Amino acid sequence: MNIKDIIEQKLAEVILNVYQLKDIQLEIQENKTEFEGDFTIVTFPLVKQLKKNPESIGVELGQALTEQTELLQSFNVVKGFLNVKVQNQFFINQFTSVSEQFSNVEKKHESVMVEYSSPNTNKPLHLGHVRNNLLGFSVAQILKEAGYDVIKSQIINDRGIHICKSMLAWEKFGKGETPETDDVKGDKFVGNYYVKFDQEYKKEIAQLIEQGVSEDQAKKDAPLMKEAQQMLLDWENGDEKVRKLWNEMNSWVYKGFGETYKRLGVDFDQVQYESNTYILGKDLIQEGLDKGVLFQKEDGSVWCDLTDEGLDQKLLLRSDGTSVYMTQDLGTAVERFKENNLQKLIYTVGNEQDYHFQVLFKVLKKLGYEWADQLFHLSYGMVELPNGKMKSREGTVVDADELMQDMFDIAKSKSEELGKLENFTEEEKNNNYESVGIGALKYFMLKVDPKKKMLFNPEESIDFNGNTGPFIQYTFARIQSLLTKANFEIKATESIELSQSEKELIMQLANYKLVVARAAESLSPALVANYLYDLVKSYNSFYQNNPILIQEDANIKQYRLNLSDVTGKTIQKSLHLLGIQTVNRM
Repeated sequence: MNIKDIIEQKLAEVILNVYQLKDIQLEIQENKTEFEGDFTIVTFPLVKQLKKNPESIGVELGQALTEQTELLQSFNVVKGFLNVKVQNQFFINQFTSVSEQFSNVEKKHESVMVEYSSPNTNKPLHLGHVRNNLLGFSVAQILKEAGYDVIKSQIINDRGIHICKSMLAWEKFGKGETPETDDVKGDKFVGNYYVKFDQEYKKEIAQLIEQGVSEDQAKKDAPLMKEAQQMLLDWENGDEKVRKLWNEMNSWVYKGFGETYKRLGVDFDQVQYESNTYILGKDLIQEGLDKGVLFQKEDGSVWCDLTDEGLDQKLLLRSDGTSVYMTQDLGTAVERFKENNLQKLIYTVGNEQDYHFQVLFKVLKKLGYEWADQLFHLSYGMVELPNGKMKSREGTVVDADELMQDMFDIAKSKSEELGKLENFTEEEKNNNYESVGIGALKYFMLKVDPKKKMLFNPEESIDFNGNTGPFIQYTFARIQSLLTKANFEIKATESIELSQSEKELIMQLANYKLVVARAAESLSPALVANYLYDLVKSYNSFYQNNPILIQEDANIKQYRLNLSDVTGKTIQKSLHLLGIQTVNRM
């Protein structure tokens, strides 16, 4: 129980004793005013019930808390706000419990699956995937820290017309080249052929339009598109030649994805493939037709009517029998709940798919799956760079690998400019650039509320001051340097009279568990990121206002070193929830 909880409890007892009122909760804030006190209690909710002015209520509550509890050292009332100064010993006790908070994660005995990444095997990962992966991975880390059993998963979109486009382009224009012969990363190699398909397809459309065909008809009649559609049908019919090419090109992509995931610092416990789940989806469509939940149109296509839900009719199977994304998502969801004892399934997908997930959840409910209520779409805003949006078909996508390399290069340039890494070996320098560069990328992306669209500025993200990853990593490194100089060992101390900045730091440390719980509930790593910034600011204030190494009183010195050590551990643990590494020297 932190100090704020203790005040709430004591306050409720006092309100019952003095006013005979039950279940009254007054707002308690950390005091940020110039008036003396650690916390401010807002008394206005009692005014109407007691028919008294807020000042007199504040005085009565302050006096009662002083007389009936051992909580307060002093109090003052300003315009109905009751500012209370808490006894020193409560902070001392609080720090003792804070020191033990990492060793006891209370298990919830509930399993949650978090899906993220879920790329297509026709192109490399891009800037949008970066936000997706960082968000999904961090949410999984936070849920684990909050006591849930977490399964990190991805579904790889390894089949469909988009995959056939890159396959067909390689078959027509590849001349037997491979990622090895061209010395190109596998996912980029395949992605280049997806772009090549689009370029050649546009040429064919232009030629047809010149011959007097309408643009819409030209898009349908272009030979390349017809060949790609035929290839998809051949794939679904198990054509040996098509399947062999598909397996080979996908293997190139998976190897490339693996390298990107490793550098990005994300991983998965389960991987599913649409090529396995789309058939299951088709079985569900038949099941829905048999139950009368779905209906078939004259052309043979299958639909779900959701007009009674305020939505429209949704296509689930094309007239030629091929599946759509929705078909596969239905199959995948059923498979996941069949294979795992899940209490919740979270889809980390951009907000352009909001409607898709509304439909998916409602169709599953109509098909009779009660666990559809346990599905959640973690919808997030798009991410852009200062120079604008990305268009993958035109080959102007902001590549994830290039972005990470840019972050490394910027971290290197800024570190050299500041002269921060003198006396480091080349290996130490490179590890530092990597940790700082990738850490800056992650922190900048995760400190923004997931629902908001964001502008990512690489230069701005690598700043050793302000609300940035490097600023937080630097504070951690400063603490490690301090502890090393002091030859620190954890030792018990006697109580000391705490300064205001020490109290504020202890209050911040005590908030860690609460922040994790709130971040887990709201699925927002931004709460952890911004908590970290507040914690680091609080520590820097403590560091500047309280002598440590030159402190002559050995007991006070040890206490402040213990406080620094726990702060360092809290920073490291919080960064870990964001997937960010720490460095001991910067």
